[in-house]
Amino acid sequence: MVLKALFTYDYGKEKMKKIEELGYKVIIRDENKVVFEEEFNDVDILVCYNPFSTLDISLIQNLKWIQLSSIGIDQVPKDVVLARKITVTNNKGGYSIPIGEWIVLKILEMLKNSREFYEKQKNKVWKMDTSLLELYNKTVGFIGTGTIAQEAAKRLKGFDVNILGVNTNGRKVEYFDECFSMQNLKDMLSRCDIVVVAVPFTKETYHLINDDIISSMKDGVFLINIARGSVIDTDALIKALNTKKIKKAALDVFEEEPLSEDSPLWDMENVIITPHNSWISEMRNERRFNLIYENMKRYIEGRELLNIVDIIKGY
Repeated sequence: MVLKALFTYDYGKEKMKKIEELGYKVIIRDENKVVFEEEFNDVDILVCYNPFSTLDISLIQNLKWIQLSSIGIDQVPKDVVLARKITVTNNKGGYSIPIGEWIVLKILEMLKNSREFYEKQKNKVWKMDTSLLELYNKTVGFIGTGTIAQEAAKRLKGFDVNILGVNTNGRKVEYFDECFSMQNLKDMLSRCDIVVVAVPFTKETYHLINDDIISSMKDGVFLINIARGSVIDTDALIKALNTKKIKKAALDVFEEEPLSEDSPLWDMENVIITPHNSWISEMRNERRFNLIYENMKRYIEGRELLNIVDIIKGY
């Protein structure tokens, strides 16, 4: 029997043919418009990012596996997945290199006052700035030590910085000088000049960064968030930016996306805003497809899939 796969993104004729050559019948629909069709009843596999606002997967009677193009899984209807025992795999590692580069970029931009220089250029102002800082010998702390944090830490090693990390149990991770358990988060943060939020979003990490946690950070800390907006309490963040407890922040993710035009974050001179863009590179589709292809090859051969996620844990 031929297995049926529903893709909500078209990777191109050549790549989709490779999937068919593995032995699949492929259906392609637009992720932003897809709704249930009778043809989906015998679909075995859904390859997608987030079609779940319009596509009710509980109606797909034969669905056994969802391959996500994202790392995060918070968009998935977990109740359906758990009730039906549907396997979910993600794109862990697929965007880690560009996001790792982005983290290094934003650290340097904040320390070297890039935003201020761009404003001077825009306004044709020639004025030297003597407040620039070195990255050398600073302490960078990562909340979360997954593949994104590892790629950033690997690149930061060349700057002779001290790299700390927090994970669930304090296990040692390559490229990190020292790792702490989540219970010792405040101890780690008290040592950091720069804090990078790179932890998966789960019910346990919702508003993990709040007034209490921010108070344990150094005065004048630099903050980067590439995780999910809801890991940080936005009100607490804005307060800390206003008081300069957080000297500067580079934010790629927000509690509400797109960020409301009414948000005070837009007008803050000590904030760099990007529109959830850190994962983009010219290699994104290539890496994403390579993982999808490998997993679909494994599935049809009856082998274990890569990047199976724990729906209960959320990663």
